[in-house]
Amino acid sequence: MTSMPDSGQLLRIEDLCVDFLTDRGWTTVVEGVSFDVGPGEIVGLVGESGSGKSVTSLSVLRLLPTAYARTSAGHVWYQGRDLIGMPARELRDIRGNEISMIFQEPMTSLNPAFTIGDQIAEVYRRHKGGRRRAALARAAEMLDLVGIPNAGSRVKDYPHEFSGGMRQRAMIAMALACEPRLLIADEPATALDVTVQAQIVALLSRLRDETGCGILFITHDLGLVVELADRVVVMYAGEVVEAAPALDLYDAPKHPYTAGLLNAMPQLGVRGKELPVIPGRPPEPWRMPAGCRFSPRCGHTSEECLVAAPALRTVETGRSCRCCRTGQLNLVGSS
Repeated sequence: MTSMPDSGQLLRIEDLCVDFLTDRGWTTVVEGVSFDVGPGEIVGLVGESGSGKSVTSLSVLRLLPTAYARTSAGHVWYQGRDLIGMPARELRDIRGNEISMIFQEPMTSLNPAFTIGDQIAEVYRRHKGGRRRAALARAAEMLDLVGIPNAGSRVKDYPHEFSGGMRQRAMIAMALACEPRLLIADEPATALDVTVQAQIVALLSRLRDETGCGILFITHDLGLVVELADRVVVMYAGEVVEAAPALDLYDAPKHPYTAGLLNAMPQLGVRGKELPVIPGRPPEPWRMPAGCRFSPRCGHTSEECLVAAPALRTVETGRSCRCCRTGQLNLVGSS
């Protein structure tokens, strides 16, 4: 199996390309994506629906259906081992154990025919062994950790007996049962009310502090990710367009798309003002613009933008941007 020298990173995604089989044949939906997650670090992956966030995260653990999805290029390094080329049996030992994933729809991810406790216990016994009673005790311990009241009795409840926020906490408890080194959270606060969203974000931050796990946090909500993440990676039309420390990106975005997302965020205390929007729609994967993929929607497009696709370039220490006019634009942040 291919390996790379230890870079000190927990996860390193390198030039990842993912294709989907469509009625037009194989079409690239994620192209050349690269970023990493360090131990104890929270990295936010943001962008509109369809930008490639979830496809990227599912590709890490090879969870995309092989009948119509394939990784056509790139590597996913986990502690120096390439998950893309790893035998399926070895990867199964890592899934749910060293790397866990929280899915965005807990009601469809949890089996309605089994109790919450049995589902958490099953994951624990698969990787750690032991008797059912000990595994159920571990399930109660994990439910208590994520803030479920009366966890010892709630392990006997079924998913429909939990509220939406409690089901999401149960999913987090399941993901943490084996003490993973890396947690992938795919829009864990989607469809929850604002109060519960804040509780989930606070819980993930506390778990990072207490367990030291790295977290890849996928969301379309820049407000959530700036509050939680150490670094932010912004995706558009299957590519990374900007990456930066969270507060730097919030205060001074370098890419017009990032600035558009930030400016479209509601501001506390501002009433009666119409929010700006990014005009148009993202391009179809089989109909990408010849130059910059964002150029048809960008208010700063020049002739240069229409000719050649810009590369992702380092613009400052710890910051990169995919824009041919980086440094020429005065983009407004949200500070």
